[in-house]
Amino acid sequence: MSQKQIKRMQSDTDVKRKAIKQVVGHIKKKITSEYVGSDHLMDWITQIEEILAKDEFIIRDYIQARKSLNDIIERTLDEEMRFKLRDSWFSLGKALEKKAKVN
Repeated sequence: MSQKQIKRMQSDTDVKRKAIKQVVGHIKKKITSEYVGSDHLMDWITQIEEILAKDEFIIRDYIQARKSLNDIIERTLDEEMRFKLRDSWFSLGKALEKKAKVN
């Protein structure tokens, strides 16, 4: 078999990390300079990226990060931005529940 024919089996952790990275990417796109809480959100992004960079996948770290994002959302005065971030919060929860496809 050639290298191309050998597929690496994805674990649940791989799938979750990929989904979380996508959510973080979408959040980055939503941040505007006019958003008053953008500095808090940028700090949160730094925090979640540090968690993603770790070799081990500790679910409680991600759950704590999701709670922190919820705190930021609750303090967001801009209603439109709050709704956008709330969508991301739900997506982050779904990402944490993802499982690898079993063939």
